[in-house]
Amino acid sequence: MAKLAVINRQAKREATVKKYAEKRKALFSIIQDPKATDEAREEARAKLQSFPRDASPVRLRNRCAITGRPRGTFRKFGLARNKIREIAMRGEIPGMIKASW
Repeated sequence: MAKLAVINRQAKREATVKKYAEKRKALFSIIQDPKATDEAREEARAKLQSFPRDASPVRLRNRCAITGRPRGTFRKFGLARNKIREIAMRGEIPGMIKASW
């Protein structure tokens, strides 16, 4: 189980990313627009740099919904590998069976 502070920090980052998503998208469109002036691009870059670091989606980490484990997380289920195994062994994931060959 991950520390509660780490899980809360991740939730705070997700909220910050969501809050600034539209603003970041608008600024990136100005920066990548070939018709925009150099001054407008420079101003957009400056505004983008003034945002908090946690506003960037790159800083997010996929974590297990149950334990908060950061590694070995399957995107499809949102769970860590060991929790998927436990739940699948109980037969709670439809269509998932134990492999045998």
